[in-house]
Amino acid sequence: MKIDSFGQAHRTADELTALLYTNPLLDLADIAVDDPENFNHSVRALFYDTSTLKKYSPPTVPVEEFDANNQTNWFMPDEYKTLDIAEWLLLQCKSDEELQRVGHELILYQERDLFELLRFMKYMVDCFRQHNIVWGVGRGSSVSSYVLFLLGVHKINSIYHDLDIGEFLK
Repeated sequence: MKIDSFGQAHRTADELTALLYTNPLLDLADIAVDDPENFNHSVRALFYDTSTLKKYSPPTVPVEEFDANNQTNWFMPDEYKTLDIAEWLLLQCKSDEELQRVGHELILYQERDLFELLRFMKYMVDCFRQHNIVWGVGRGSSVSSYVLFLLGVHKINSIYHDLDIGEFLK
C-alpha cells in the first residue's frame, strides 16, 4: 500500500489480490487501486454482485486546499452539525470559575476555527459511551483544556490541577 502526499491510500492489483486471499469478505467500496480495470471488467462480465473498484487518482489541488475542503466534511449526524457547542458547554458549568474558564477557552477555539472539531469530539465521545468503548484518561497537553474535559475527551480537570490552556492552544 502506498500513501500519497495527501494521506490517501492506494494499492496495486497484486496487493488487492493478496488482501482478498486473506479476507475474501473484504468490503471493496472504499479501496482505491492504481489499475482496477481488469477486476471491474471481470465483475461486469460475470454479473458478479460486488462493488467495482475505484481508480486511484491524486487530487489536482494543492495540499492546503485539499485539507481545507476536507475539513468542511465532518462525518457526523446533523444534530451534532447544528449543535450550539458553546451554549452546550456553558450549560455544563457549575460555578463562575468554570464559566470564566470555558468562556476564555471558547474564544481561543473560535479564533482557531475549531468549533466543528468540538462538535465532532462531542459526537465521538457520545458514540464511545453508547457502544461501551473504553478510551484513555488523557494524554499530553490536551488535558490542559477544560472544554475537552467537559466534553469527556479526557478525565483531567484542568481547573482543579491549575493547568494553563496555553500549553494546548499555543
